[in-house]
Amino acid sequence: MSPRGGGEGGEMKRDFLKVTDLEPGEILALIEAARANRGEQSELLKGRNLGMIFSKPSTRTRISFTVATYDLGGHVTFISESELQLGRGETISDTARILSSYLDAVVIRTFRQEDVEELAAAAGIPVINGLTDERHPCQALADIMTISQFHDDLGRVKVVYLGDGNNVAASLMIIGAAVGCEVVVCTPPELPLEPWAVAEAEALAADSGARVSLSHDPAEAVRGADFLYTDVWFSMGQQKNPSKSAKLQPYQINDALLAQAGESCRVMHCLPAHRGEEITAEVMDGPRSIVFQQAENRLHAQKELLKLLMKDA
Repeated sequence: MSPRGGGEGGEMKRDFLKVTDLEPGEILALIEAARANRGEQSELLKGRNLGMIFSKPSTRTRISFTVATYDLGGHVTFISESELQLGRGETISDTARILSSYLDAVVIRTFRQEDVEELAAAAGIPVINGLTDERHPCQALADIMTISQFHDDLGRVKVVYLGDGNNVAASLMIIGAAVGCEVVVCTPPELPLEPWAVAEAEALAADSGARVSLSHDPAEAVRGADFLYTDVWFSMGQQKNPSKSAKLQPYQINDALLAQAGESCRVMHCLPAHRGEEITAEVMDGPRSIVFQQAENRLHAQKELLKLLMKDA
């Protein structure tokens, strides 16, 4: 019997569209397994097919999911969104039902969170959010995995995000709140984190004991930080804007700001990096950068995610 959903919404199907689709305990178990199973090769997904629909270019998301699937014995079909009728000649829900009869899970990387949710609602197979303008939950899993490699007690960790209040900042604050970290999102007043993200994080923090806060003062925010985190100032498809760059300049991670954080503080970036804008080359290539370890962890964390969603679906 085929394991595929056939577009009928099988009872065992689970999606990963946002961080909160996993319980805090599941997140912790997933990153523990990812650390233990680094380098795993098996046949756990033998005969399973992962589809990947991308409307945005990708390096880490595409390659890490591809290698993860192959390492687990599965197959990958990559589809550019421009090659589909998705949302144009065919409705998203019709496309979801068709894909469910061919595939065992789908990773989609696109613009609108609403489109991902519509696809998942109609699909009979797991749908994974590879990135939207609103959220980046797979990156958040790798982030927490990386942090856990340096601090066993996540409840005593302070993470400070500096820059634009974007999708990466939102998912970082939410996952940090879920597992008990202190997370400060430090942005210019004109580029804040969206209120829905703050509310979601605050609700999780009330249960986990985490501390989440907003700041506009980089020097104050980074004091006592264990990790400084940043992302590009201009996301994919955005035109560079001198006015926005000027507002963000004080939030650049450089040697001077890192010195204010303390000697043990480490530096993170989800990549790709625009060296000389949000982070200097000296810091990114310096001894306290864990940027490339963080990038590698996309593979390990997503391998465990695929096992969780696809193995018994």
